[in-house]
Amino acid sequence: MESLYTALDQGKVGIFESPTGTGKSLSLICGALTWLRDHEEKKQEAAKLLDTEGLEKGSDDGKEKKSSEASEPDWVSEFVQKKAERDMVNKLKDEELKRKKREERLEMIRHNAQLRYAMKRKATEDDETVKLLQLSKEGAESETHDPEEEGLIVAEYESDEEATPKSRLCEDDDDDEDLEEDHVTKIYYCSRTHSQLAQFVHEVQKSPYGDSVRLVSLGSRQNLCVNPEVVRLGNVQMMNDRCLEMQKNKHDKREKASDLEPKRRRGVAKATCPFSGFENLMSMRDEVLVKVRDVEQLLQHGRDTHTCPYYSTRMAIPAAQVVVLPYQTLLHASTRKASGIKLKDQIVIIDEAHNLTDTISAIHSVEMSGAQICRAHSQLSQYCERYRSRLKAKNLMYIKQILFVLEGLVRTLGGKVGQNPNTQSCQPGSELLTINDFLFRGQCDNINLFKVQKYFEKSMISQKLCGFVEKYEGNGINSQSSCKNKENRRIEGLGLYLQSLQNNPTVVSEQQVAAEVKPTMASPMMLVESFLFALTNANKDGRVVIQRQACLAQSSLKFLLLNAAVHFTQIARESRAVIIAGGTMQPVADFKEQLLFSAGVTEDRILEFSCGHVIPPENILPIVLCTGPSGQQLEFTFQTRDTPQMMEETGRVLSNLCNIVPGGVVCFFPSYEYEKRILGHWEATGVLQRLQTKKKIFQEPKKANQVEQVLSDYSKSIQRCVNAEGGQSGALLFSVVGGKMSEGINFSDDLGRCIVMVGMPYPNIKSPELQEKMTYLDKNMPHIDGKSPGKAMIENLCMKAVNQSIGRAIRHRGDYACIVLCDHRYSRTGTLQKLPEWIRSSTRTHTSFGPAFASIRKLCDVLMRQMGVNMSLCFPAVFSVSRSV
Repeated sequence: MESLYTALDQGKVGIFESPTGTGKSLSLICGALTWLRDHEEKKQEAAKLLDTEGLEKGSDDGKEKKSSEASEPDWVSEFVQKKAERDMVNKLKDEELKRKKREERLEMIRHNAQLRYAMKRKATEDDETVKLLQLSKEGAESETHDPEEEGLIVAEYESDEEATPKSRLCEDDDDDEDLEEDHVTKIYYCSRTHSQLAQFVHEVQKSPYGDSVRLVSLGSRQNLCVNPEVVRLGNVQMMNDRCLEMQKNKHDKREKASDLEPKRRRGVAKATCPFSGFENLMSMRDEVLVKVRDVEQLLQHGRDTHTCPYYSTRMAIPAAQVVVLPYQTLLHASTRKASGIKLKDQIVIIDEAHNLTDTISAIHSVEMSGAQICRAHSQLSQYCERYRSRLKAKNLMYIKQILFVLEGLVRTLGGKVGQNPNTQSCQPGSELLTINDFLFRGQCDNINLFKVQKYFEKSMISQKLCGFVEKYEGNGINSQSSCKNKENRRIEGLGLYLQSLQNNPTVVSEQQVAAEVKPTMASPMMLVESFLFALTNANKDGRVVIQRQACLAQSSLKFLLLNAAVHFTQIARESRAVIIAGGTMQPVADFKEQLLFSAGVTEDRILEFSCGHVIPPENILPIVLCTGPSGQQLEFTFQTRDTPQMMEETGRVLSNLCNIVPGGVVCFFPSYEYEKRILGHWEATGVLQRLQTKKKIFQEPKKANQVEQVLSDYSKSIQRCVNAEGGQSGALLFSVVGGKMSEGINFSDDLGRCIVMVGMPYPNIKSPELQEKMTYLDKNMPHIDGKSPGKAMIENLCMKAVNQSIGRAIRHRGDYACIVLCDHRYSRTGTLQKLPEWIRSSTRTHTSFGPAFASIRKLCDVLMRQMGVNMSLCFPAVFSVSRSV
């Protein structure tokens, strides 16, 4: 906490490592909030000091005046007194004048809003008049426009450089900023999952600051929406679109109510959200700041008060002292802006930050399939065709540019737009290009993507298109009656075409089946928008991977971000201090090089802190096992790991461990492929049958929704009484490094008395994405410890994954476990240095199996006897034979 306080006070970027179970969350809370309290007190004292100095100066001036008045004639004193009175009156008049000017300015802002709406309405009516004349002249249509479609049409677009001075004046941006509430000094705390954020909030509630701190928990609409009509949609994107549509309808309704002239046209009333009334939101905003609540408590409070927690929490951000939010909200610039987050001179704490670089890269990397690109092109084409006569020239120009870019994207995959992507065949293969080369390949290099990006943001064309598809897709698919006119035929064609794009090809792969389970967005245009935004990165900072499959629908384009620092620079530059914390932050060398130094953070601004565990040294036994029971050297390289000798030796190691370790044993394999291969070999050779005689075997499921059930069954098996006749005792869980159980799962106490790491989980070095990342690092980063940055990154990725997996054990101060690293390569000095200090200091390397087995048996025997359990009763088959291995 002292180091944390120093980092915050001096504006440092701190890297803090503290193992799980050592009180990391509580230390972050108390240290940060203590600094915040002291910081506010210093500000108040400085303000009082300035006021005192002003009063003292005024008092000295008064004394001088009195002494001078005593020696002056009466008429002079009278003149001075009258002058002072006139100055006071003038001062009051000035203040009153300023107040009136502010009121007039506010009134002008309101008037300008009404004027803008009136001008927009007049322009719309003029356009409608012209269109009606054109329609009557052409005889194309006899029906008037559907009022419900008004919200689907893009408003007249004017870019910043094209805007006239008058239109800029009407915006009143400066005035709006003046009226915005000031942000107090605050702490932004973010973590990976909502459950981890909720755990942090509960720690705040238990801390000494629980009753006094103003804390706000942010979440997505999926977590905080209380409107049943929106919640039932399920899909996050559809929920966002529906909520924004309701807010827009409410805004339009307010503008119509403020308009003096009644609306002549009658239309169907548009749905608005009954939970987002301004007065209710303000009331809940105050209640949010009074009491510390997590997301679930906010959701329940919103249901009880019929008020929207999503917008209430965002309104509470300026006055909050602590804002709790997920990774994505903080690390993504446009999401920060949309949420109202301002980092200027604020504190940022990023917890569980061991994969921060990869997280930033993943957030800003985008992948989309050929089917999604074709759907987006088809939908936008139909939208443009339907509303062509009602769209302004600028809108048509930018929409045609977007369509041209989409055609180029499909062209790079070897297909054509306007045809079913499931029936278009492609030449299988992969290709990796720079951003510029990709744009040249798609013939899109003459399109200004920065202007297209600005158009996406201002026109909200993606949301408009989503509403358009939702309105007409079902009509086209379900329509049984004959089409009345060309317009209906066109929309029905859209629906039928969209349906054809969703049809499955003849050969259905496992990936397609998995993809079909996921809800489909009404329109993939937002994905296209993200991809085009990614293409505006610098040419050296990103690559585009073209993956061609047998058909166009299964082919894909992926933008790969190589330099995560470009998106971390703003956070590091604007924030007063940034704290990057985690249970396992080692190794930090590439972390500093790739993220901090590249983001402009200097060495003198970085503060590192790492502490050991709170457990006694004898409660942990990390072992590097170089050979197995038969003397076979353990080396799980790509060339040797599939040999029968290596698989059988691994089985013998595991069998011996299950004989002496009580409770649960968790075995991590380097990949799903190797797990499948070695378990198949063990089943054929009888190794699995031998393991099942001692422990019940469980395997990590492939589906995420099955993890909880497997863990529950695993825990119940361990809790069952030990069979005195030497039957099953505990359980054995097979898992995969980087899988669903290697992070965020606590194998505390009997759930993880032994963690076995089979081999070293190096990533696939033949991956084109990884090779490009290595090439980029070798060109732009300095060598680390005499190794090339690319090679160092591969080793660090491996050891980070190992550290996360073995960190699943030892979760509190009374816990104990042994960790067995099965590969002689772990004994290398450079590799050992990348283990966490609290594990590295106790690690022992054994070149033969006998001493390693004896030390594990001794640990189990001693600690079980301390707990009052006789090991010979637990494992009579083992202790009835000789104690030598």
